[in-house]
Amino acid sequence: MGADGLRFPDPPAHEPDFEDDFTVPQLREDRWVDHYLPHWTSPERSRARYDIDDSGLRLRIDADQPDWREEDAPLRVSNVQTGVFSGPVGSHRGTHRHRSDGLVVRTETPERLLWAPTGGRVEVTVSASVDEGCMLAAWLVGTEHLSEGESGEVCIFEIDAEAVGEGKSHARCGVKAHGDGRLTTDMTEAVLPLDASKPHTWTAVWGPSGTIIGCEGVVVKRMRQSPAYPLFLMIDLFEIGPRSDLETSYPKTAHVHRVRGWDALDQPETDAL
Repeated sequence: MGADGLRFPDPPAHEPDFEDDFTVPQLREDRWVDHYLPHWTSPERSRARYDIDDSGLRLRIDADQPDWREEDAPLRVSNVQTGVFSGPVGSHRGTHRHRSDGLVVRTETPERLLWAPTGGRVEVTVSASVDEGCMLAAWLVGTEHLSEGESGEVCIFEIDAEAVGEGKSHARCGVKAHGDGRLTTDMTEAVLPLDASKPHTWTAVWGPSGTIIGCEGVVVKRMRQSPAYPLFLMIDLFEIGPRSDLETSYPKTAHVHRVRGWDALDQPETDAL
């Protein structure tokens, strides 16, 4: 599975600073924003489709779901994230300016920093989608509320539906620089000896010594770089490409079972590995 099969250290002994196992009937407003980068589009296009069932948070792409932005069609997203920031309408200030074609704020969104650590550890337990055209992803992205240059990303995982198999799955992980000139984009395609449509846990640890990403307790990728500023966690289900012809193909779904996070400015785990 990569990185010499090293095992992650156990998580910190103290209780997580951020935790949700989605056992209450409503998404917690003190934990999550249920919109995908709402400042770059309109509320009806950014709003997530989801429900909570016995397995946790079920992200959905529905047959009538609009494209995230008309310019990006065909692309539909249901996403939850641990905060949001934007400048005024018409400005270029806002979290995750991931596009180079001039994203402009269309919906001014009040700043909300629900969980935005500058270093630490996060564990995300998910079941990926196997529905045509879908991708499940989890990212830590620079909030950019302090500086436009604080825009790097830790890509914990990106799992395409067609890359999920019964005994083997593929996923992408690593660091993306975006607009941060201090980082270098470094992505890897990992081969996982598991069916990613079943519950499995990803872990990311980041701090001054670098970034480590792993799956099911095994290190997948190590890097001697890390964003050194506040990051929001984003968990996204995408449908990329044309809609399915059959309405019975919907909803397209993926599950988020549990999220745990620890804040740490002096995180020792990157040194241990």
